[in-house]
Amino acid sequence: MNIDAFFAAPWHIQLHAGSAIAAVLLGAVQLIAPKGTLPHRQLGYVWVGLMLTVAITAIFIRSSGGFSWIHIFVPLTLILVAVLVLEARKGLVTAHRNSVLGTYLGALLIPGAFSFLPGRLMWDVVAG
Repeated sequence: MNIDAFFAAPWHIQLHAGSAIAAVLLGAVQLIAPKGTLPHRQLGYVWVGLMLTVAITAIFIRSSGGFSWIHIFVPLTLILVAVLVLEARKGLVTAHRNSVLGTYLGALLIPGAFSFLPGRLMWDVVAG
């Protein structure tokens, strides 16, 4: 393990990775905790903030100065987060649950798995 690789990365990459890790952990808690409670709603807004931070900071992470294929997750995340917030506010419980699960898997876990490919920061942290 090479945590120095993380601390040597630019601040926006550190913020991106730290927010993503926090979103994975908080998202797991939210998925198993009781729903419809005040803490669930409050932590949900924290999770939304983390997801927005992950998406927005991803815009500034570019290889060779341009966007890569993984940047497709940025608009996907922004759209899904907006949808799941609207569904929750309208009381559309089943739709909200499905959107949260889709966002957690499709906009957080799947792109997160790609961050562990050789040559990427998390690969350097874990395997370095």
